[in-house]
Amino acid sequence: MSKTTTKLAIAFAFKELLLEKPLDKIAVNDIAEKCEINRQTFYYHFHDILELTEWICEEDAEQALKENRTYDTWQEGFLSIFDMIKKDKAFIINIYRNVPKDYLYRYLYRVTYQLLYNVLEEKAEGMVIREEDKVFIANFYKYGFVGLVLEWIDGGMKEDPKRIIERLNSLIQGTFFHALNNAKINKK
Repeated sequence: MSKTTTKLAIAFAFKELLLEKPLDKIAVNDIAEKCEINRQTFYYHFHDILELTEWICEEDAEQALKENRTYDTWQEGFLSIFDMIKKDKAFIINIYRNVPKDYLYRYLYRVTYQLLYNVLEEKAEGMVIREEDKVFIANFYKYGFVGLVLEWIDGGMKEDPKRIIERLNSLIQGTFFHALNNAKINKK
């Protein structure tokens, strides 16, 4: 089995176990047994279950965003994040309830930041803007976006993500360009 295939098998077994019991009741032995590997094989790929959890989140996010990293497609990218979370509800709820919050926050912040930064880079084309200003703007929006996702998870994922995206889009329409324009360095 290739390294990637083994990692995917471990992740799949872990997600299946999460449908049966809470994350804090799952041991490495359970995962190894479920995907028919030995404990050492698990430890060859992951330091512990938390590292496995982070890896799964990163892989899922990468799949969800794919090509939706531009100004014209950021809504689809953000909607994909919502859809991914809803599809893996048992996994996300287990993380939300049983893993230190900073793991989930760090994951959501990283994914959202990259999406927003890519959009800002695109909108900043032809403008002279300090890197620290682009980072500041991306961070500002990141906290708002992640706050919406966390509130949605906290509320049981009931609201239609499309409606959240529509409302968010109408609220921030044109603000990326406005923020970048305000941060522009004027050449003299």
